[in-house]
Amino acid sequence: MSTSKPRKKSDTGYRRRENDWRLFLRLLPYARRRGRLLALAMLLLVPIAVANAVQPLLIGQVISLIRQEPSTYEFLRNRPLSQGLNIIEVLLLITVSVRLIFTGFQGYLVQKLGQQITAEIRRDLFHHVTSLAVRFFDRTPVGKLITRLTSDVEVLGDVFSTGAIGIVSDLFSMLVILSFMFSMQWQLAFLLLMVLVPITGIIVYLQKQYRKANYKAREELSGLNSQLQENIIGINVVQLFRREKFNAGLFRFENERYINDVDQTIFYESAVSATLEWIALIGIAGVLWVGGYLLLQQSLTFGTLSAFILYAQRLFDPLQQFAEKFTVIQAGFTAIERVSEVLDEPIEIRDRANPRFSILDSRLGYINEITDNSEFPIENSQPELGEIRFEHVWFAYKDDDYIIKDLDFTIHPGEKVALVGPTGAGKSSIIRLLCRLYEPNQGRILVDGIDIREIPQAELRRYMAVILQEGFLFAGDVKSNITLGDSYSFEQIQQAAEKTNIAEFIEQLPQGYDTQLRERGTNLSSGQKQLLAFARASIRKPEILVLDEATASLDVGTEALIQEALDKLLVKRTAIIIAHRLSTIRDVDRIFVLKRGELIEQGSHEQLLEQGGMYATLHNLQMLGT
Repeated sequence: MSTSKPRKKSDTGYRRRENDWRLFLRLLPYARRRGRLLALAMLLLVPIAVANAVQPLLIGQVISLIRQEPSTYEFLRNRPLSQGLNIIEVLLLITVSVRLIFTGFQGYLVQKLGQQITAEIRRDLFHHVTSLAVRFFDRTPVGKLITRLTSDVEVLGDVFSTGAIGIVSDLFSMLVILSFMFSMQWQLAFLLLMVLVPITGIIVYLQKQYRKANYKAREELSGLNSQLQENIIGINVVQLFRREKFNAGLFRFENERYINDVDQTIFYESAVSATLEWIALIGIAGVLWVGGYLLLQQSLTFGTLSAFILYAQRLFDPLQQFAEKFTVIQAGFTAIERVSEVLDEPIEIRDRANPRFSILDSRLGYINEITDNSEFPIENSQPELGEIRFEHVWFAYKDDDYIIKDLDFTIHPGEKVALVGPTGAGKSSIIRLLCRLYEPNQGRILVDGIDIREIPQAELRRYMAVILQEGFLFAGDVKSNITLGDSYSFEQIQQAAEKTNIAEFIEQLPQGYDTQLRERGTNLSSGQKQLLAFARASIRKPEILVLDEATASLDVGTEALIQEALDKLLVKRTAIIIAHRLSTIRDVDRIFVLKRGELIEQGSHEQLLEQGGMYATLHNLQMLGT
């Protein structure tokens, strides 16, 4: 037997903060899926920007027409004043109508686009999270995951709808306005353009500071949600041990930290707006000063100056909106960064790309070839199926702190084996490895001679059934909590309930099998929830049955019913039983005694008592306690 330790895997990975452009590119695949909607929204920018830019020009023409200035357009100059004004009014009405109609329609399109992108990201994130190994959830608070799946994802939709498209719209509008201004009077246009240069650096600096503050605020919100979720789930302990006041103090401290970080984001956001307000005033003042000088020099008309003042206002309006949208985008980049951290988590346990393996049973003389398009055989009740073999398995939850050390054993088809040992011996870890919730660091695990890494996870977990110490129930009716989404007929559900002696209990519920259960089954007792867990296992007719302290929460009467059902359920099936009460495993075929992840004894109840080892010591201690 090999006892060499496997080499420690070096963790060379590190998380690198991505720049804004790389983060934005991560959203582009979602935008491409809605290419037509995005193209239409972008196309509408042209008439909106042109209509917006034409309006100050028309107002300037009104003044020029009234004053009979040389800057009046030719087609207006030779007409009566009233007729010229009517023409300009009609043109103004057309531009206002075009702008209002197209702006409203484009707003609807970009919001729709944002919601569709949000929905797809949320769907992909949920699928990825539910595909991650249990190891990820061991180190990640549930509240943080919920924050990223809800509020962080919601912010992402604004990156496209309000942010990116809005910024493109504002930039395009500014370019159109500048082109109109340069065509009218290049000196004033150049002056306004120069005013924009110094504020660019200020805005970029303030936005970077906003980004940092916003990231900290989102992290604090995650911690706040984690603490809230922990207190709600553990409300019984909170109230029983009078921790309301203490926990309220912890929550208040966390809440104050969150508020302080949010205050910083508000400060930088307000600083951007205030800076732009001042720059806009300076720009308009500069136009009046230089324009007044040119007017006195008769190089400029009143109509053109009036148009320029309006253009200056309209040039800075999209700039102010640009800053607000840029703030939205920075918040969105923070959300992308946080969501990407989850999406970048590697899926440790994957199915092989083209799984192909054989089930060979020489005693029956058949070979069942299985490919990725066929199912692992779960209906076969032959006792020859259900062999489990651990071959020199090492496993550690972190680094080289090995919970399982060089475990090597075989459980024969149809054999009933119990795992016993002190807390931390590795009993539950063996079950998790067998179900492939974790991967061994070294060695391999075989079911019916096949490495479980070659078996699709869904098929492996249909081939075996696991009943834990505490049954978990989902919100929904009794039927759905037995089938768990698989397609079973109502007759099959009733048969499973009858086999596990819980049909009478279900029929006593208010609506029988249609009775609605609350989240986590809070309207049932612990024993009743466990009974439903046995029905789940029975309906699937597994070849391997795993019981992890499955009867620990049952009263004596209920346990007697379950024991009778178990006797039927265990017939011709391989079983692994974890039990602390040694009196419940006397009749198993073999008992494995574990200590610190190593198999130190194995044999029947009588054989182990005769050996006088750890099992005999544990048995004698329990006998003294009864």
